Amino acid sequence: MYVIREKLFDIGDDFDITDESGRKVYHVDGKVLTLRDRLVIEDPDGNEVASVHRKLIALRRSYAIEIGGEKAATMRKNLFTPFRDRYTIDIPGPDDLEMRGDLLDHEYTVEQGGVEVASVSKKWFRIRDTYAVKVADGADHLLILASVLALDLAQSRAEQEREEKERKEKEG
Repeated sequence: MYVIREKLFDIGDDFDITDESGRKVYHVDGKVLTLRDRLVIEDPDGNEVASVHRKLIALRRSYAIEIGGEKAATMRKNLFTPFRDRYTIDIPGPDDLEMRGDLLDHEYTVEQGGVEVASVSKKWFRIRDTYAVKVADGADHLLILASVLALDLAQSRAEQEREEKERKEKEG
């Protein structure tokens, strides 16, 4: 199980992903104030192991995930999903990953081929703005963590765009 503090993306802070005992597993360098909303995931020794960035030219909100310098996946919002947001993590080959549930409140699952490979929840913690990611044995932990962070970037970007639109409407 991994522990992530939420809402640090708003100002582009760096933060650590820890295990349930509090040991640092990854460090995340948040470069959110850049045009492409970029995160770099580093191992405890400071080596880049993955990155996430927003694709600027896309029909729908999309984020590229690279692991070890190679394209690993693209996460994109599904166009028509009544009642709840849903994202697909498009990986090379068959069996893409799907994020389903209450994405905004961090209560969702990640499925592959109809089988749950990870769950994300705030319910396991009393600490405000903290959530956990449980990844099944045999699943690609780094890809799932990068996908969860990509979702956080997408949600943060959507919130910023909503606030900007509301501000412009008030100004008239």
